[in-house]
Amino acid sequence: MHKEKVLIIKLGYSETLDGEIGKITSLGDVLRSTVLLHLYKNAHVTWLVDEKAFPLLKGNPFIRRILSYDLSSVLQLQSERFDTVINLEKVPGLCAFSDSLNAWRRYGFRFDPENGVALAYDGSQHVLEICMDPEYKKKTRKFWEETLFEMVGAKWQGEGCILGYQTKSSTAFDIGFNYDVGKKWPNKAWPMEYWKELERLIGNKYTVSWQQGLKNIEEYFEWISSCNLFITNDSLGLHIAGALNKKIIALFGPTMASEIYVPNGIKLLPTIDYPCIPCLSPRCKQSTLCMHYIEPNVVYDMIEKVVTGSVSPA
Repeated sequence: MHKEKVLIIKLGYSETLDGEIGKITSLGDVLRSTVLLHLYKNAHVTWLVDEKAFPLLKGNPFIRRILSYDLSSVLQLQSERFDTVINLEKVPGLCAFSDSLNAWRRYGFRFDPENGVALAYDGSQHVLEICMDPEYKKKTRKFWEETLFEMVGAKWQGEGCILGYQTKSSTAFDIGFNYDVGKKWPNKAWPMEYWKELERLIGNKYTVSWQQGLKNIEEYFEWISSCNLFITNDSLGLHIAGALNKKIIALFGPTMASEIYVPNGIKLLPTIDYPCIPCLSPRCKQSTLCMHYIEPNVVYDMIEKVVTGSVSPA
């Protein structure tokens, strides 16, 4: 019996719903894209990815083959035939590569040979509009996963991303502080002095663990697994915690909270009335970053509500 042969091109060089193309691999965008695997559980799926994101896909039961992006894998894929190719990268060279492959159907982004830029296949044009027009993006108010499913002609029904790594850690800490946001969006970070103040407010009431595994992704998986309640900025850790079904308190400012699906989670936003929130930019124009307007006592009160069960994560 023939199994549908599917190729997903998602390296992390460009964020699927963001117009910017950078040199920093977006690990969170790669992990979130695994939600598509719910549609191809019975298919033969190959995933082309940047080697930095390889551990996020390793062990995934719905990926038959993971290929790191290099000349060898490019030449190999150009010699194969696929039923479906899904290109989630807007890098023009990757779009041209995707277009060169032998495939029956295509979704996502394609190459414009006249202008040398990325375009969209039928059904994905609105995704490019979301990428290129921040105001349009704010008005759509759809979950990221919902838009991704629309790109391939499917309807999202609350599915989450799939992490292949099987953690071994049992719960050891009441609360985990996921404070790091990486270099790409420094203004997503809740101020370090606020984390320290929150720790002071908690005192000895709950056990607290500060982020571990900053240099080893598997240690990071295990640390997240060891925390019962996860407090986090909008970052890779948020999506890993969601995949591990952790209770989450997520702190949002410059990015769109309405776009992020947080299963089993609560979202907290700044109380300041900046007209630019969310600015959708890694560079802030305000004298005081909006993340300074999520007070530690507000986060502490939410911890109490989640722990006592007076408010339940959605």
